[in-house]
Amino acid sequence: MKIISRQSLGIQCVFDIGLEHDHNFLLDNGYIASNCFNKSHSVAYGYVTYQTAYLKANYPVEYMAAILSSVSGDQDKVQRYIANCRSMGIPVVPPDVNSSGEDFTPRGHQILFGLAAIKNLGAGPIASILQARQEGAFTSLADLCSRLDSRSLNKKALEALIQTGALDLLEPNRHQLMNDLEITMEWASRRAKELASGQGNIFDFFGESSNTKTFDTAPTTSRVQDYSSQDKLRLEKELLGFYISDHPLSVVSRSAKLMAPINLCDIPESSETKIVTAIALILEIKEVVTKKGDRMAILQLEDLTGSTEAVVFPKTFDKVKHLMEKDKRLMVWGKIDRRDEQTQLIIDDMQPIESVRMVRVELTREQARDRQVLEQLKKALNPNPSYSGSNSNGNSSYGKSNYGRNEPDTSNKIPVIASIEYMPKLVRLGNQFWVQDEETAVKDLLQAGFKATYDALVT
Repeated sequence: MKIISRQSLGIQCVFDIGLEHDHNFLLDNGYIASNCFNKSHSVAYGYVTYQTAYLKANYPVEYMAAILSSVSGDQDKVQRYIANCRSMGIPVVPPDVNSSGEDFTPRGHQILFGLAAIKNLGAGPIASILQARQEGAFTSLADLCSRLDSRSLNKKALEALIQTGALDLLEPNRHQLMNDLEITMEWASRRAKELASGQGNIFDFFGESSNTKTFDTAPTTSRVQDYSSQDKLRLEKELLGFYISDHPLSVVSRSAKLMAPINLCDIPESSETKIVTAIALILEIKEVVTKKGDRMAILQLEDLTGSTEAVVFPKTFDKVKHLMEKDKRLMVWGKIDRRDEQTQLIIDDMQPIESVRMVRVELTREQARDRQVLEQLKKALNPNPSYSGSNSNGNSSYGKSNYGRNEPDTSNKIPVIASIEYMPKLVRLGNQFWVQDEETAVKDLLQAGFKATYDALVT
């Protein structure tokens, strides 16, 4: 850093960093020494921290809308902050042609997605929408097309508005709007030419061109069934870069925190060296053939907080290739790998979330504090290799155990969740206590005197 100009302010009170001897942070060549930050710098940061904490605590919707707008060009950060909004109970909803601004817009207890984030909708069309909206809210697709001609808002931009839900309050059936779009645009164009040539209809003649009756004459196609939820989400993802109205993993968001406590957005900063579990959606699949002719794959995974790259090496590929489908929801096991300044998840195994089960054991507060009871729980779950529990086939019901080792055996796919009396949150036992067979595990827990059941992750 170099000083460009200086101006004397006279004698001022300043705070330095507390050096014992005299010092001069200004060097002869005009540069400032690298350690010249003083305590006033920390005070300024502390004051800004206080201000932002106050705003977040007292105006959370407005604060998060401003944060989202400030990072709108970074999809990874936007997705992370949208996840933060969900955890704060603040819904981030699709854009609305009558309410959304250019950036993220607070509305009541919700945040509206900004119009500028919609692909195929440039600054010009947005400015035209905002200007026309000052005359009154749009009441229908025909009204929108009439007040904004194709030079201001072309077909591609209108399709983007429809597919992202910006017209849902005018007509919730997006498929119907798409079917009606072309004939509505033709009608609006024809009507504009008639008005320009003085051939307006009877409502125009009596000065009622803004009356909704005018738009009742707009042609429509036969009613059709709306898109499926999956198709809506896919189109939202294509045009916004995010799932907004819903997320394929939202149905398991609460369970995911227990089953897979690591978020994909945290993987680059994670110091975890053991096998981790995550619940994720496959976005992209790229198959690769090695020099030896073996097949492997590079996946792009996403959860509610962000995305990461994952690698499936040949040995694992043969085991899980039948599960690798785009938009497939999976529980994955893997190790975090850092090399060449890049962080990846090396997949060890995966399982569809529809087949994931969990064992739930109920404990009283007294049991949760009693070491002897907890040792009995460990024994019932068979974490010790010397334990001789067996299933009806005479084999160990839980497979190879890793009690006392750093890594769990990923052949054990069923987690064990503890429900403790009067505690609002469930507790997930460590991966080394996961089991292979939920029925046998529950049977053994019941025989040991515990209350236990098993449930599916997706019900």
